[in-house]
Amino acid sequence: MPLDVVITGGSRGIGFAMAEKFAASKANLFITSFNEVPLYGAMQELCTRFPEISVKAKAFDLSKKSECDAFGQWVLDANQQVDILINNAGTFLPGNVSDEEEGVLEKMIETNLYSAYHVTRALLPSMISRKQGHIFNICSIASLKAYPGGGSYGISKFALSGFSQNLRNELKPLGIKVTAVYPGAAYTDSWAAAGIEPKRIMESEDIAEMVFAASRLSPQATVEEIVLRPQLGDL
Repeated sequence: MPLDVVITGGSRGIGFAMAEKFAASKANLFITSFNEVPLYGAMQELCTRFPEISVKAKAFDLSKKSECDAFGQWVLDANQQVDILINNAGTFLPGNVSDEEEGVLEKMIETNLYSAYHVTRALLPSMISRKQGHIFNICSIASLKAYPGGGSYGISKFALSGFSQNLRNELKPLGIKVTAVYPGAAYTDSWAAAGIEPKRIMESEDIAEMVFAASRLSPQATVEEIVLRPQLGDL
């Protein structure tokens, strides 16, 4: 039986690289992101390259609880089985706590933390009923150490790491795995606009490879944390 893999923020960057990796292994995909145009473009590309699998896509604003619930129900209406959930939806606004604009903290928490919390809660019953499943939360090295300009983004990613640790402790007796992923800088559209030399930082495919490898272990083994950094260190 092919795996059913759910990926939020799956239209580009790390999310799309993970979708490609699981599609190549003949997993069926459910992907979502905020913007319809890149999302449906990603779905079309995956369907063309991997015609033997099912790829379903629909846009949701996962910063809103109602949209998280609707996304979860959309997945469950199509297929009651969820094998792997990858909480990758997120956004970044640079700044410092002392000078960032009003409302930045709320936006970062809603998008980077609440989306993972509410989507996980919507899909967990499917995993609990079967006593199996794997949840990946895409955190950041900003979850591990504060840095200048990190501001509310760093706060939200620290919180996502805490959510992952609590979830791991809660679900391990139920046979459900939880892995927190802490990537450093990986080359995406955002970094391209910043003018960074691509060879200085990682590729999105590097993160996808590690997530895929962690998903392949025996039921009695779990990778709790994955930390990846550029070979030359953080920027």
